[in-house]
Amino acid sequence: MRPRSRSRKTRRGVIGIESAIVMIAFVIVAAALAFVVLNMGFSTTQKAKTAISSSVTEASSALEIAGKVTGFGDIAHSQLNATVVPLKVAGGGDAVSLDPTLTDIKYYSNSVRYDNIFGVGCALGSSGNIINASGAVAIAKIGNACINHDPLTNLGDNQYPNSTKAMIYWDVNKNNNNILDQGEHANLIIVYKNGDQPKQLDNIKAEVIVPTGSALTVERQVPAITTTTVDLG
Repeated sequence: MRPRSRSRKTRRGVIGIESAIVMIAFVIVAAALAFVVLNMGFSTTQKAKTAISSSVTEASSALEIAGKVTGFGDIAHSQLNATVVPLKVAGGGDAVSLDPTLTDIKYYSNSVRYDNIFGVGCALGSSGNIINASGAVAIAKIGNACINHDPLTNLGDNQYPNSTKAMIYWDVNKNNNNILDQGEHANLIIVYKNGDQPKQLDNIKAEVIVPTGSALTVERQVPAITTTTVDLG
């Protein structure tokens, strides 16, 4: 009878050790899973913070219109030869690069659609007024290959650029570069080739797509063209 009693005690001891091992294994697995879950939570939180920070940066880097949009009217043909949009950085926003190699300008109207009309040589730097800015490009047309004719200095002369182009020049450029900073003012000029000129009641739309920050969309309807300077609002 005594040997049987020892066998039962031995079996009970083995079962207790096995149970302890199983419990320890469960604890280790649970700890590992908890670590993975916590790590994923921290990673998700970090990604969310990064996304929020990026969104804030995108919103704060936007351009805005700095005044009235103006058209250069050709009364004889009831059309616009050019459109001018004053630009500045939105209040509290970051500097915006307007370098032609980094910035695209799309243009749409009732009859045409262009994915990018802003090319190398079309950032003009500083100039006192629109006529001088566009004229400077016309004089240096071979060198910078932006436009081959300036329709602004002689409105209605029936000489137009060979392509519709966007140009940017600065009224105020503190650093003499292609980056628009707070306190600086630039102008977007869209010059139209023959056949692309918007006419009365046409809808025109331009999108300035910068490397960082949200794009600026400018949309206007052309009123009756009775003067050489047309207020587009």
